[in-house]
Amino acid sequence: MNNRKIVFFDSKPYDIASFERTKHDNITYKFLESKLTSDTVSLAKGADAVCAFVNDRIDKDVIEGLHDLGINLILMRCAGYNNVDIHHSFKRVHVMNVPAYSPYSVAEHAMALLLTLNRKTHKAYARVRDNNFSINGLTGMDLYGKTIGVVGTGKIGQIFMNICKGFGMDVVAYDKYPKKDLDIEYVGLDELYKRSHIISLHCPLSTETHHMINAVSIEVMKDNVIIINTSRGGLIDTAALLEGLKNKKLGGAALDVYEEEMNYFFEDFSEEIISDDILSRLLTFPNVLITSHQAFLTQEALASIAETTIKNFRDFFGDEKLPNEICYHCKDHDGKCARDETGRCF
Repeated sequence: MNNRKIVFFDSKPYDIASFERTKHDNITYKFLESKLTSDTVSLAKGADAVCAFVNDRIDKDVIEGLHDLGINLILMRCAGYNNVDIHHSFKRVHVMNVPAYSPYSVAEHAMALLLTLNRKTHKAYARVRDNNFSINGLTGMDLYGKTIGVVGTGKIGQIFMNICKGFGMDVVAYDKYPKKDLDIEYVGLDELYKRSHIISLHCPLSTETHHMINAVSIEVMKDNVIIINTSRGGLIDTAALLEGLKNKKLGGAALDVYEEEMNYFFEDFSEEIISDDILSRLLTFPNVLITSHQAFLTQEALASIAETTIKNFRDFFGDEKLPNEICYHCKDHDGKCARDETGRCF
């Protein structure tokens, strides 16, 4: 393969370090702090591909801009691609993702959130740092024997369920496409809501799952239920979540994602006022724990993301099949799938 160039948008120090460790002599990297938007797409001029992340806004205008620059490959260094206009990219720009990296990283972070929120270890740490050794207000509950509802039983969901079983929890699960070989009790979504003391979301964001946690579903849930979300922010109607917390229907929420996170997550706003009223209000609740989309952030996951992303790039320019290409257009007008025949969507 001749020398090629990748421009990375929304680059952070950990991105740069992990990709530098996968450096190839015939691939040049250019790292930019800017997010990929219609205002910054011109910065990709001269590249063979762009590499983007979850908060880049890859809409119709960006895709047209890339196409005009002669760039026909978008490398998503993540599994999610709901920020990409997949419909408009078809027959213009190929989109490839990293469907799996370290599912353990996300599953373990979900359990870390649950343990922290439940036993209030973050508050205990802050108290002791101030020489306050009181344990008033730090009461949690035993997880043993509690029912946890897991929505989504892919690799991450399966690992999370195994962790929960290790705590002696009763696990029920919902998935639109249940796995037949899992020793898991599958139930309907309403039954999961009604039975669960804790609900953890591990499903992708789609038109079907958007705001699946809403005022109606919250009303069905047990009183004092805890909601954990390490998947996508749009799964939860945050206004409804806020109302459920205010009226004490919900016992707490631990969120690694937020539906309007693009404006804040991954950046330092410690010297500024948060103008997002819902996010600001959530941060005031003592039973809400928010982390800044860090569930993926382990050494193993970063290494896997970098390796798969570069393999995607090399496969594309090496005229190989593209198993990680994202395509909504499974069948063309004559009923044939191009990827079945050529290994590529177009």
